[in-house]
Amino acid sequence: MLEGWACRYKILPSGTRQIMAFLMPGDACDLHIKLLAEMDHSIQTLTPAMVATVSRADMQALMSGHPNVARAMYSAQLVDEGIMRAWIVSMGRRSSVERVAHLICELYLRARTIGLTGDDEFALPLSQLLLADALGMTAVHINRVLKELRLAGAMALARGSATILDPVKLIQIAGFNENYLHRRLRKAL
Repeated sequence: MLEGWACRYKILPSGTRQIMAFLMPGDACDLHIKLLAEMDHSIQTLTPAMVATVSRADMQALMSGHPNVARAMYSAQLVDEGIMRAWIVSMGRRSSVERVAHLICELYLRARTIGLTGDDEFALPLSQLLLADALGMTAVHINRVLKELRLAGAMALARGSATILDPVKLIQIAGFNENYLHRRLRKAL
């Protein structure tokens, strides 16, 4: 992703959607897809976006000719897997309030890492329906949870942006530990 936001998702036989990842500028969309016959999921842009594509031959040449680039791509894949594990834990063990708070903490830090934040506010071009599809909830339930987080003084969501009102409180509610994002590793690359 060069610009904009996208999501990785699956549509179930019932027609419901499960979002499995949000992609932001700098994220790679399935580095290994050229090794497979077909994708087992879909990717959709959520905002106007600019996406770069790299052919299989060019990617292989880049990886074999530039070991530091190959290492950076491998590291990025490991961070994506860490995020996926954090989402699985959220879906399986966090309460709805903890789940929403955790995702907001994650998205804020990821946005901050790539320079998309201003103080405690960041662009969050995700509707309540998109958040619901990512967190395994209904849009009505997401609305109630967001209201609860706002009334607790932890965060507020407005159309297109989120504001972290009390970072310490939001982190405590989420039980958030940023180690799975490996931000120090990303800064070093």
